[in-house]
Amino acid sequence: MEKRVEFNSLDISPSKNQLSAAVRTLEMDRKRIAQNLHDEISSKLNVISLNCHLLKIPNLPQKDIEEITKNIIDYTSKALDSSKKMTYSLLPPVLDKFGLHAGIEELCAELTDSENVDIQYENNIQFNFNDNDKHIHVFRILQELLANSIQHGKATSITISFNENEGGKICKYSDNGIGFDLNLLESHDGLGMKNVAGRVSILGGNLAIESQMNSGVSFIFNF
Repeated sequence: MEKRVEFNSLDISPSKNQLSAAVRTLEMDRKRIAQNLHDEISSKLNVISLNCHLLKIPNLPQKDIEEITKNIIDYTSKALDSSKKMTYSLLPPVLDKFGLHAGIEELCAELTDSENVDIQYENNIQFNFNDNDKHIHVFRILQELLANSIQHGKATSITISFNENEGGKICKYSDNGIGFDLNLLESHDGLGMKNVAGRVSILGGNLAIESQMNSGVSFIFNF
């Protein structure tokens, strides 16, 4: 059954909770970064450290030395790759240098190449480069929605469009995934919607969500 949830029903109304939404979003970002550091960097450095200590064992056979050295090289390479991915997730260089439109184009292209999904992106507005500090929130919103569509919604087709709306800007996002229970949003559970709603609040906008089981989801937010 189709259901629609308006932004204000999520108890993160910009008129009363914009500051708390900003703090909550910041803390969620910190938690995500800390988790990634632990999972993607620290664990690999621990393996590297262990293998370095193994090299100190006296009279190690040459075969063991070569295997341990290979492990050190392999895990160092993996740690570097993880570091690059984390750096990109914190602030994609193309977004910082060329603005939101270029950042979204690159994001869609990378996901289209790496995932079994078709992403149609249409932009009919001009993004002011001076507003890049605000646009990072728009970019993060789309990152979250795309991740949800692919990982949880199992979507194979996604559309994103930007248009002018009475002097403001509006983004429409939809997918053909399995949909979800919007009651989870009302209790602030799951799918990263807390983060999305918090960022929309920071932008002073409104968010509306529609979902129908097995017929995908639709998000509309302005900023």
